[in-house]
Amino acid sequence: MKRFLLLSTTILVLLVDINPVQAQDSRVITTALPFLRIAGDARAGGMADMGVATSPDVWSQQWNPAKYSFIDREYQAGIAYTPYLGQLVNDIGIGQIAFANKFNEQSAFAGSIRYFGLGTIFITEDGETGTEESPNEFVIDGTYSLKLSEQFSMAVTGRFLRSDLRIQSQSNDASAASSFSVGVAGYYQSEEIPYNDFSGRWRGGFNISNIGPKISYDTGGQENFLPTNLGLGGGFDFILDDGFSKIGVTAELNKLLVPTPPIRDLQDQDEDGDRQEILQGQDDDVDFFSGIFQSFGDAPGGSSEELKEITWALGAEYTYDDTFALRTGYFNESDEKGGRQFLTLGAGFKFSEIVLDLSYLFSTSAVQSPLEGTLRFGLTFNFGDEYVQY
Repeated sequence: MKRFLLLSTTILVLLVDINPVQAQDSRVITTALPFLRIAGDARAGGMADMGVATSPDVWSQQWNPAKYSFIDREYQAGIAYTPYLGQLVNDIGIGQIAFANKFNEQSAFAGSIRYFGLGTIFITEDGETGTEESPNEFVIDGTYSLKLSEQFSMAVTGRFLRSDLRIQSQSNDASAASSFSVGVAGYYQSEEIPYNDFSGRWRGGFNISNIGPKISYDTGGQENFLPTNLGLGGGFDFILDDGFSKIGVTAELNKLLVPTPPIRDLQDQDEDGDRQEILQGQDDDVDFFSGIFQSFGDAPGGSSEELKEITWALGAEYTYDDTFALRTGYFNESDEKGGRQFLTLGAGFKFSEIVLDLSYLFSTSAVQSPLEGTLRFGLTFNFGDEYVQY
């Protein structure tokens, strides 16, 4: 009899914080490559996994690539690592590298690679030495960002996605699934506005990411939607002490643009002994493009359920003299749509041209996050010419 070590861990990773009982009762939306919904960098991780409207940095690729037109250095590079299920195993995590080049006042190019390693699974049969497999997922993307005015920019993104989760020795037609996607984003950042006792700056943004074909892991198998997502955010910077201190507050909303699973029930409506499948909601067996529009009004519970599919987050960041930062945030997801609720703390330290970011997460709901008890960290390197905004 075949035995799979760490199989339960793999299943937990695929569920991405979703309680399986809740998923059955409440129509939690699941997608391929769910790790794309996890913050890959420690700065966003310290503010409750948000970044659509936070100030620009090298990690903007995941959150809002349009922000790259507003970075203040010619070149930025970053490396980050997020341990996953760290209280259970030590070989599962998300690694990310990113690079951005602002090559003139209006334009920037950026690229990144994100890799999700699910550790090693040893497969044995009848006590004999078996095989060893290492499921993984990764994405490679590139972005071009352009300022359309002094205060507003847009960006387009292309992304290659690959998911290799099937156990090859257990299925003859199992293969790595791959797809491609595109995204479009916009970012607004006002000039510094003087008020009575301080100055301020408004920020706002949107990002529609991972628009692309569904993927399948075997011939004739179930097709899985990509995690197409709409993010909206807004924020304000309180600039104090002639610019030495700054407090940035940000709010963000996110909604998966993926159809809600309908309620399927077998009923004998004609009382002839022949039961037929009855759907509550809309059939989710549609192509990805139709699924985007369907996702705004297909929940079986109507508009109230649609609203529960929107997650929200609040975050704050205090910085002093651009050398030290403290961060916090709160993330909320409806109990009927996954139940993720958590509080985050983070800090940042700048040493010359290098920035070190750290973050930590505390679950505040019955659904404990796989990131509970783990320390996320990242390094950012700044070099090249400086750009002065406005």
